[in-house]
Amino acid sequence: MPDSHYRICPLCEACCGLEVKTAGAKVIAIRGAEKDVFSHGYLCPKGVSLKDLHEDPDRLRTPLIKRDGVFVEATWDEAFAEIERRLLPLRERHGADAVALTIGNPAAHKVSLLAYTPRLVKSLATRNVMSASTLDQMPKQLSSALMFGHWLSIPLPDIERCDVLLILGGNPMVSNGSLWTVPDYRGKAKAMRARGGRIVVVDPRRSETAAAADEHLPIRPGADALLLAGIAHTLFDEGLVNLGRLAEHVNGLDDARAAVQPFAPEVTAAGCGIPAETQRRLARELAEAKRAAVYGRIGTCTTRFGTVNSWLVDLINVLTGHLDREGGAMFAKAAAFAPNTQGQPGRGKGVTTGRRKSRVSGAPEIYGELPITVLAEEIETPGDGQVKALITIASNPVLSAPGGPRLAKALEGLDFMLSLDIYVNETTRHADVILPGLSPLEDLHFDVAFPQLSHRNHARFSGPVFDAAPGTPQEWQTILKLCALLEGRGLGVDVQQLDDEAIASDVRRFAGDQTPAILAALDPWRGPERLIDLQLRVGPYGDQFGRQPDGLTLKKVKAASTVDGGGVDLGALTPRIPEVLRTPSGKIELAPPSILADLAQVKAEPAPEFSLIGRRDTRSGNSWMHNLPILAKGPERCTLLVNPGDADRLGLAEFARVKSAVGELIARVERSADMSPGVVSLPHGWGHDLAGVQLGVARERPGVNMNALLDDAARDPLSGNAVLSGVAVEITAP
Repeated sequence: MPDSHYRICPLCEACCGLEVKTAGAKVIAIRGAEKDVFSHGYLCPKGVSLKDLHEDPDRLRTPLIKRDGVFVEATWDEAFAEIERRLLPLRERHGADAVALTIGNPAAHKVSLLAYTPRLVKSLATRNVMSASTLDQMPKQLSSALMFGHWLSIPLPDIERCDVLLILGGNPMVSNGSLWTVPDYRGKAKAMRARGGRIVVVDPRRSETAAAADEHLPIRPGADALLLAGIAHTLFDEGLVNLGRLAEHVNGLDDARAAVQPFAPEVTAAGCGIPAETQRRLARELAEAKRAAVYGRIGTCTTRFGTVNSWLVDLINVLTGHLDREGGAMFAKAAAFAPNTQGQPGRGKGVTTGRRKSRVSGAPEIYGELPITVLAEEIETPGDGQVKALITIASNPVLSAPGGPRLAKALEGLDFMLSLDIYVNETTRHADVILPGLSPLEDLHFDVAFPQLSHRNHARFSGPVFDAAPGTPQEWQTILKLCALLEGRGLGVDVQQLDDEAIASDVRRFAGDQTPAILAALDPWRGPERLIDLQLRVGPYGDQFGRQPDGLTLKKVKAASTVDGGGVDLGALTPRIPEVLRTPSGKIELAPPSILADLAQVKAEPAPEFSLIGRRDTRSGNSWMHNLPILAKGPERCTLLVNPGDADRLGLAEFARVKSAVGELIARVERSADMSPGVVSLPHGWGHDLAGVQLGVARERPGVNMNALLDDAARDPLSGNAVLSGVAVEITAP
């Protein structure tokens, strides 16, 4: 009789609940957990692929050390000794900034990494910290921080009560939300339309989301700011602004009005490709709807004006009276780890940016990070602070960041490289030491970030399905051991002692003389479980260590998180303004000066003959997923989508040459009437044919690396986010 295990899927932002059936050490089946309080049995192909990931023969299970250019298996003690021997003297000789750290997307899905990596950052004391956030989401985080006071106070469409939903540059039919955790978007969108709701999608491609919407508006790539500013202008121009109860909670309304005044739809229409009357109609529909929301995602963030776009989305939500209102754009209230539920409600210190700049190009620090696209130049350029060593955590920037070929060459020149990863991929092949993580089925799971972005409040936990191999450390233990090394405490320090010290420091910051009692209450737990219990108990639904006896604890959430339970449902989103605000003024800042200054730079640009955009596939969230047979099977996905008329005009058959200002490649052509004329699309994260990559399935159909066409110097100047969309290219027959 198979055993059943409850599991939260860690492979994308949807965070669906799974039922994993096992027989001994084997996975027999994976299906959606019908009683999961958040996903209600929904399942996409990625969830099923956890079996392939767990069993993948290419997945690393022991540390690797490079000897004479070849990886050899090593013990954990040997690997740490090699790190101590090579990294510490280098750091001592060249300084802390000589070591850079990159953090990849999968780290956001593992509490062992997300909760403990900040400790590693502190121990490293380097300014050269970078992550995948500056490849897709930092503009939204920055605009939200400036408007509402915190980086993760991001308004989310309340889709289950919404009447009109305007989506720009997002494809939740495929992603199930991005910076919007909404499993089974398809079902929710279908239900919304069935009750009379209306969905409008703005995208250069008739995406899966656009195809299922009421209206698709093809926009010129990179011109979202013109359209959004045109809508905002109309709201003021036609007297449609209605702040409602938010009127007493906003600053800068007149400045915002003046900033968008030059962008009349009649002025912006030619530049964005959306007629003036259509822009005005959208503004009226949003203003007149009882419940409406505007949502902008990847396509709006990965442009030169990503932060301006992100701000305009929420400016429109405020101006139409739909921010923080049922059926509009609302804020989640997470059960744990959410800074906007902690401290004094309704006011805070806000955020500070630009506390330092990158050494070579002067890119500003945002949210404690530098843009990941400065990494190559920081390695290549001699001088004080030159990066000599690199630590990567679940990160593959050679494929995921612009300028991949340049970065690959730069990595060859490092004095030392350490990777925490489960694969020898396009980036980690350059490492001197690789420390593997666990299979997701060998690890516990609690979502730290995504409940702050969820369309409904909830708390869920899942334990490991299988035990890890004897002697294999948990990833949090690996990180704490690295911290001890960097702090000069040597290899002999007890990891449990390090964890005890860390949790005591966390508690002491807010508990003062109550610290011993709280630590005693947390004593049954260790590692991430102790952190989770602490955060749940002091959170907005917590038991406050006995002061709210009916409140949440980890024990209660664990008990509810089973195949027969599926977690704790904490209800639909509720209005949170002014309590959610953490700005110094205690107001929504409608007119951040830096954003208004950048808005003034927006203008219509001459259209190139062809613009390149990316796209996402349900089976291809991250590059390593291309190595999982259940996701890799089927039609080839790394194709260049080309409008049929363009293909005929250019005489394109099976392949096309794509050339940008910085690179070129040969891509397989797929004709698609979903593409606007003059726009072509390649997916992200391919190019698995590089020497030394140990991804057997992915190498069978390697595809091409879109990022070889992208300029690593092209960034949104406010957020540092890479420009990945709307890039001018030439298309010719090969």
